[in-house]
Amino acid sequence: MTELRSDSDGDLFTERARQYAADRPNDRLHILEAGCGWGGGLCLGPPEGGAGHQVTGIDLDTPAARAHVRSRTDLSAWHLGDLRTAPLPPRAFDIVHAPYLIERVPHAELVLDRFVAALRPGGLLLLRLRDRDSAFGFLDRRLPLGLAARLPSWPDDRPVPPPAGHYERVASRQGMQWYCVMRGLVIAEERTSRDTLATLGAGAGAVSGLCRAVAACSRGRLTAAHTDVALVIRKPENRFARLI
Repeated sequence: MTELRSDSDGDLFTERARQYAADRPNDRLHILEAGCGWGGGLCLGPPEGGAGHQVTGIDLDTPAARAHVRSRTDLSAWHLGDLRTAPLPPRAFDIVHAPYLIERVPHAELVLDRFVAALRPGGLLLLRLRDRDSAFGFLDRRLPLGLAARLPSWPDDRPVPPPAGHYERVASRQGMQWYCVMRGLVIAEERTSRDTLATLGAGAGAVSGLCRAVAACSRGRLTAAHTDVALVIRKPENRFARLI
């Protein structure tokens, strides 16, 4: 059963990755950091008596992403370019961590299919995305430069929002639910939050008010209750398993 919570406290994905590693103490954990060109990765820390972990990064190729990837010390290897053709061996990874990637890439469903194929049976797909069907997502995809680009510049001590996105239909809570049903994947946990708003600092109040106005005008089609969705998705051990 999917667990749905509205909670931005703690690091859900780090907890689940550590649980996965603890269940396999003798196995080296192979992680694909999809969206490695901005932000940080899973906070797994140094190995604790196990076989450790190896992190491979992929993302779109932009000057900002290339500069950021070169500054990261947690990546064993990385590839920037077209995610439809990036080298992803089948069943090579235990965990695919994709923070704020699906809403900002073209051909998102095909990219997701490649991630799933690269997962080992029983592996975890950890997705965080700005919901296309939220009022924030609507504004971010409708404004020419994206909502974040229209706000004041961010000080060095404040987290930077994710890059602007394409927001294809799968980049939403309902879109991901549909995708998982069609691919035979299990959504183990699902959480909503306002994390993107929290990065806006002094601008958060004005943007929140704008989102509420847009949600009211949409008559329930868009929500102002959250901006982000986090999903812990499991690839079944048995590919013929079906959900009821």
